[in-house]
Amino acid sequence: MIKKIVILLIMIAVAKCAWCQDYRYEVGPAIGITGYLGDVNKSNLFRMPRVAGGGIFRYNHNTRWAFKGNLLYVNLAGDSKNIESKFPFDQQYSFTAHVIDLGAQVEFNFFHFGQGARYKNYKRISPYMVAGLGVEMSFANGNTSFGAVLPLGIGVKYRLKDRLNIGFEFTMRKAFSDKVDGITDLYGYPHGFAKNTDWYSVGMFTLTYEFSKRCVKCHYIE
Repeated sequence: MIKKIVILLIMIAVAKCAWCQDYRYEVGPAIGITGYLGDVNKSNLFRMPRVAGGGIFRYNHNTRWAFKGNLLYVNLAGDSKNIESKFPFDQQYSFTAHVIDLGAQVEFNFFHFGQGARYKNYKRISPYMVAGLGVEMSFANGNTSFGAVLPLGIGVKYRLKDRLNIGFEFTMRKAFSDKVDGITDLYGYPHGFAKNTDWYSVGMFTLTYEFSKRCVKCHYIE
């Protein structure tokens, strides 16, 4: 009889562990498209889309809050031809920029993201908001710039299966260097630290794998 009770308790513990949100961390690749707004493109964000790629690392604090780090390569391009703005002496400017973006963000899930017992109201899909701070280094037309960047955006994540998640995120990134595109201002009026004109967007798909169990003894998790 005692042996049967022990076996039953073990089975319950195993079943409970299977429903726990067991893993703290996620890591995986990211790939997507970019857009640029600046001195040679004032309105059409996706006038000359390019590609971005890299990796992300996420720490899941709980089912609502997560902290994420990213290291991305961002390609940007712009051309002053066929835009409404006219520059002095009919100047024309085009550029291709290679940007290294390193940042940290905070994510807030609208739903309790994860898998678990029904009474916990976990969802396998959740939209989220994201905001953070980072740095960028841009190489454009032989010019190098370095500055802070402020990413703000939204996303959605989906639990594809145990320990594997997919997602899509769109962020606008305010650059605090006005030389991401390689120039300060074709009109000849340099901007200050806060009032520059360079923004870029990243719309990226992610695939992440979870690891590092949150606890081994699941009966400690409510």
